[in-house]
Amino acid sequence: MVEGDEELMLGKARQEEEESPPPAIRTKLPPRPSARPPTPPPPKRKPPDEEQKAIKIQAWWRGTLVRRTLLHAALRAAIIQRWWRRVLSRRLERRRRKALNSCVREAWAAVRLQSWVRMWRVRRRYCRLLHAVRIIQVYWRWHSCHTSGVFRGRYELTANQLAIELEIFLGSQICRITDCIPFPIKN
Repeated sequence: MVEGDEELMLGKARQEEEESPPPAIRTKLPPRPSARPPTPPPPKRKPPDEEQKAIKIQAWWRGTLVRRTLLHAALRAAIIQRWWRRVLSRRLERRRRKALNSCVREAWAAVRLQSWVRMWRVRRRYCRLLHAVRIIQVYWRWHSCHTSGVFRGRYELTANQLAIELEIFLGSQICRITDCIPFPIKN
C-alpha cells in the first residue's frame, strides 16, 4: 500500500509508463536504485470533536457486540460442559451400581453357600446324635421294661356306677385304662 500524495502520483505515473507502448527510440536512463529509503508515516490528523465522539460511540458499540458475543459463547460452552458432566456422572453412577450389584451378588452367593454348608454339617451332626439317642432309648426301654413295672390306680364308687382309672408304667411306656361300670338298679 502506498501512502502519501507524492508517492501515489509517482506510482500512477510509473504504471502509465509501463502500460504505454514503448517509444521507437529509447534513451538510456540511469539505473533505478533497488532499495528505497523508508518513508516516514504521515502525521495523524486530529479529528474534530464530533468525529472523536462518533469514534468513541462506535468503539463502545463494537465492544458491546464483542462482549455480547463472548458472553453468549461462554454461556453456550457452560451449557455444553454442564450437559457433558451430567452424562459422565450418569455413566459413572451406572458403573458404580453395576460394580455394587456384582459385589452384592458375590457376597450373597458366598453367604448362601456358607449357610448351606453349615446347614449340611449341623444336619449331619443332628442325625448322628438322633441315631445315638434312639439306640440309647431302645436299650433303656428294654432294660427298664424287664426290670420293673409300676401300677397306679384310682377308683370312685357312686350309688349307681364304679369309675376306674389305671396307669401302668413299663419303662418309658405308659398305658392308661379308664372305664365306668354301671350297677343294676333294684327297686
